[in-house]
Amino acid sequence: MDLTASLKSLLEKTELSVTDEQVAKLVGYVELLDKWNKAYNLTSVRDPQDMLVKHILDSLVNGPHLNGQRFIDVGTGPGLPGIPLAILYPEKQFVLLDSLGKRVTFLKQVVYQLKLGNVTPVQSRVENYQPQAPFDGVLSRAFASLEDMLSWCKHLVGEQGRFYALKGVYPEQELAQLPEDIELVRSVALQVPALEGERHLIELKLR
Repeated sequence: MDLTASLKSLLEKTELSVTDEQVAKLVGYVELLDKWNKAYNLTSVRDPQDMLVKHILDSLVNGPHLNGQRFIDVGTGPGLPGIPLAILYPEKQFVLLDSLGKRVTFLKQVVYQLKLGNVTPVQSRVENYQPQAPFDGVLSRAFASLEDMLSWCKHLVGEQGRFYALKGVYPEQELAQLPEDIELVRSVALQVPALEGERHLIELKLR
């Protein structure tokens, strides 16, 4: 089955509304990721069909739960979840932050080829990055722990800002050890078609 048909079939199992143009961009992104992965080793997922599930759908299902217009994806790697979400929500702005030059080079190529006017790739360590204005939300799929994410990213959000941690199993122990100035807003159990294992979106805010 070709990638476009596969992606459409997966999307039909969700409540997301995605246009044909967006599907084409998502597939274009997977094709670029597959091509660059051979030289740059951007992801351990090698099969483009697997990328549709483990990268694209796994990112997109978080979309309906995000509030705000300006987001930063910290430790974005090859652009996850930032690129799929930026394609799904062209009206929202996304800064994609990574410390590794080869990843940011790849992201700039993706932005150029897919004409993503709402994506800004930035090469920087998160603790060194100073935003011009606070973000509505910090997205993180790659951080090892909630504690690390919070201590390194506090300076990125305003008073109303949110931290969105994309997790597998519900991180009960990590949540029990949250700093006193951080509050759990909600946890959402997510369903990713064709993906084995649990997925949770953890939303946190400053008290």
